[in-house]
Amino acid sequence: MKYWLLLITAIPFWACNAPDQNTASLQRQIDSLQARINKAYKPGFGEFMSGIQVHHNKLWFAGINQNWALADFEINEIKESLDDIRTYCTDRPETKSIGMIDAPLQNIANAIQQKNDTGFKSAFKVLTATCNTCHQATQHGFNVIIIPSLPPFSNQEFRLQDKK
Repeated sequence: MKYWLLLITAIPFWACNAPDQNTASLQRQIDSLQARINKAYKPGFGEFMSGIQVHHNKLWFAGINQNWALADFEINEIKESLDDIRTYCTDRPETKSIGMIDAPLQNIANAIQQKNDTGFKSAFKVLTATCNTCHQATQHGFNVIIIPSLPPFSNQEFRLQDKK
C-alpha cells in the first residue's frame, strides 16, 4: 500500500517534468503566425485621415440637403475611422490628440438626430475648426480643412429623394 501511495504521488511530478515534444513545434507555429501578423497590411494614419476628409465632405452635403439618414451614416463613418486610428495607430503621437474631436462629433450627431438644420451647420463649423486646431497641435497646420464648396463625387446625389 505504501508503494502504491508513493507511486500515485510521484506520477504527477514525473509528468510535469517530462519534456514536452510538442513545445518546439508549437513555438514554430507561433513564430510563423507572428511573422504573418507583422507583414499584414495596416492602414497608415494618412489613409485614415484621407477617408475622414471624404466623409467630412459628404457629411456637409448630406446635412445641408437635410438628408439626415445619409448624414447619420457619414458621421458614423468618421467615428469608425477615428476608432480605427485609436486601434491601429497607437505608435503615432498624433493619436493622443484625436479625443478633442469627440465633443464636436457628438454635437453634430445630436443635430442630425434632431433634424436641426441650423444646429447642424453650427456644429459642422465647430467640427471643421477643431480639425484645424488638432492639425496645429500636432504640427500639421499646413493641412487646413474648410467647409466644402463642391461635393467630393459627381456620381452621388446628396438631396433627399422622394420615396415613391
